[in-house]
Amino acid sequence: MSFFNQSSTFERTWPSARRHILDVIENGKYSHGRKVAELESALAGYTGAKFVIGVNSGTDALVLLLRAAGLRPGDEVVVPAFSFGASATSVVLAGGRPVFADIEPDGYGIDPAAVADAAGERSRFVMPTHLFSRLADIDGVLAVAQRLGLAVVEDSAEAIGMRHRGRHAGLFGAGGVLSFFPTKTLGALGDAGAVLTDDRRIAETADALRHHGRFGGTIADFPAISTATGLPGVNSKMDDIQAAILLAKLARLDLDIVRRAELAARYTAALAEVEGVRKLPSARPDSVFYVYVVEVESRDDLAAHLSAHGVQTEVYYPSPLPLQPCFAGLGHRKGDFPNAENACRRTLALPLYPDMSTGDCDRVCDSIRAFYRGRRG
Repeated sequence: MSFFNQSSTFERTWPSARRHILDVIENGKYSHGRKVAELESALAGYTGAKFVIGVNSGTDALVLLLRAAGLRPGDEVVVPAFSFGASATSVVLAGGRPVFADIEPDGYGIDPAAVADAAGERSRFVMPTHLFSRLADIDGVLAVAQRLGLAVVEDSAEAIGMRHRGRHAGLFGAGGVLSFFPTKTLGALGDAGAVLTDDRRIAETADALRHHGRFGGTIADFPAISTATGLPGVNSKMDDIQAAILLAKLARLDLDIVRRAELAARYTAALAEVEGVRKLPSARPDSVFYVYVVEVESRDDLAAHLSAHGVQTEVYYPSPLPLQPCFAGLGHRKGDFPNAENACRRTLALPLYPDMSTGDCDRVCDSIRAFYRGRRG
């Protein structure tokens, strides 16, 4: 069983996708064109964001958001020790310095108390990451940020559809991002991403930065735009073909979210009493199950057992970010981030996607039960 498969979903969305793709071909603009603008408008309607800027990946969205929000060389950004690498590397790519804080053990989001401990004189931003199926403690983060004078930028790459107090993820501070990597809740057939913000200045700057610093027009516009932004731009335009695919899939996103929730509930009911399964994700009002992550004993042995029985799993994430080789210069050691390190040792993501059948879900659970029964025997 694959960890992810969208063949059935794509078969259902193909008639709509085909119409959008033909529109791109007939229009003759394949990058940063009319279809991208159409997707940006649709995403603004779905999320409630005043501005959506389509780019070529979730990572680029983070880099451009940080730069547009005012990060300058040497500024520190407090980031979680447990997350995908882009949560920290985006800071470096934007010219800043990541400062790591431990996570809360329940939802794996950055711990507001740890943010307060980690922030220093050069800290200008805090970046909570919304992981797996729920938002970080955004109220706690906002309170700490206000007290310390930090701007909040959200790594909401996984969080489309997640809302708190009626507000969509990515819109609690200066802005957030979305990733449309194929496995995401709303996934393209390649890489794509977006910046979300309610701040016009941030939106206009990110809009320019994604297109070599140009606000539009021709190559002759470069000098004026360089003066207007004071920042060099990059080539991070979204492809219109990916926008066409995303428009087709956006139309059934809420149905897919419901299906993911049904499968997550089935997992939870089946695994709740299994010895060796230490923690299951809890469903909350803000939950959208991008992936279903459990904490288990003998994680690596269980993953090998499942693989031997035809079930693919993923480890999110095998090592805390501050212990990765690229951040060795920061001087962190094992034991500095106990909650993140525990999550790295114990968490395992099980298959979960809208095409997955209830029988597939039951098969995974049966195999997990068999593994722990065998260990008891």
